[in-house]
Amino acid sequence: MKLLIVEDEDALRKALVKGFEKSGYAVDAAEDGHTAIDRFFDAHYDAIVLDLNLPGKDGIDVLREIRKEDERINVLILSARGEVEDKISGLDLGANDYLAKPFSFKELHARVRALTRRDYSDKGNVIESGPVVLDMALKQVRYKERRVSLTKKEYGILEYLMLNRGKIVRGEDLIEHVWSSDVDSFTNAFKVHLTSLRKKLPKDFIQTVRGEGYYVE
Repeated sequence: MKLLIVEDEDALRKALVKGFEKSGYAVDAAEDGHTAIDRFFDAHYDAIVLDLNLPGKDGIDVLREIRKEDERINVLILSARGEVEDKISGLDLGANDYLAKPFSFKELHARVRALTRRDYSDKGNVIESGPVVLDMALKQVRYKERRVSLTKKEYGILEYLMLNRGKIVRGEDLIEHVWSSDVDSFTNAFKVHLTSLRKKLPKDFIQTVRGEGYYVE
């Protein structure tokens, strides 16, 4: 899963990036509204965490521009407790959720997880494909009841494939959802992680469709 964190407070922004990366997300960050819009048009995100008080272009204007381009992307607003009207405006403009500051990172993480899960509402937190079970809440994978030890990138690749099981997923889409946009050259890294992941799972669990991509039954 790939997130965009839009927060002008330097320490909080870095803490959020670190927290979500530790949880296995690919994360981009923006410190102001103009950078947020540039990031949004340059990459595909599963969710955006958007502060309202931003320099240059405020969060409401950022949300308005995002919704003109994409009506489906998940947006969670971060707001100070006193900004009730801004929260209402944000929700009216199409934000999916809001969270008041100060907040618990665990709650924010849970809300982001719930938002992204809505895109795959039939799957819930636990996804099963044959003998392989993936738990998105715990970020764990089991094969024949035994826990499989995966790196964060391996988990990210498998999670996206299993969320889209039965569909062919392009390599470019996997890279887009698992790596942050700041990484300049990671094609070889993707292949290394994919090869390592395949060795930890049943033979042919991840299948290749030459010239098109990868899929899980």
